[in-house]
Amino acid sequence: MSTPIQYDPIGVIRTPFDDPERMPIQPAGESAATGTVDLNDEYEAGLADLEGFSHCILLYHLHAGDGGYSLTPTSFLDETPQGLFATPTPSRPNPLGLAVVAIESVEASELTVSGIDIVDWTPVLDIKPFVGAFDIPDDPVDGWVEGAQADVETAAADDRFVESSSE
Repeated sequence: MSTPIQYDPIGVIRTPFDDPERMPIQPAGESAATGTVDLNDEYEAGLADLEGFSHCILLYHLHAGDGGYSLTPTSFLDETPQGLFATPTPSRPNPLGLAVVAIESVEASELTVSGIDIVDWTPVLDIKPFVGAFDIPDDPVDGWVEGAQADVETAAADDRFVESSSE
């Protein structure tokens, strides 16, 4: 497809993490970390009824990377290079992020969430409710990650998340 795709952010995600390095790698690394999704005022009505859900899915633009990526990155979970699309690395051809976060509160155009691992001032593109009946598959298989020996709860981002070469 040669036609460019463009998205306009609907707000920003505010977190305590001002740099991609040293922030938690996954929400399991800092499940108590809280942040806010500050929507542009024209989207405030779209938050109606979201407080009835325990979690939501944030889709966002990974703005803090340098745009580079490797098709065989080495994940923080393992020391063996894996195929890019079999890893959660944020260094990707299209810098899109997805996070499932717990909803703490909804007030006006601000959504407060916990279990967040996103860089401060990240542009948010969309918010979707997390629906257990739809979003949790039966019997998931975790591929190579099942054998990885990383301690996700203590792992922090490092220079693998800001790779500078594209393949």
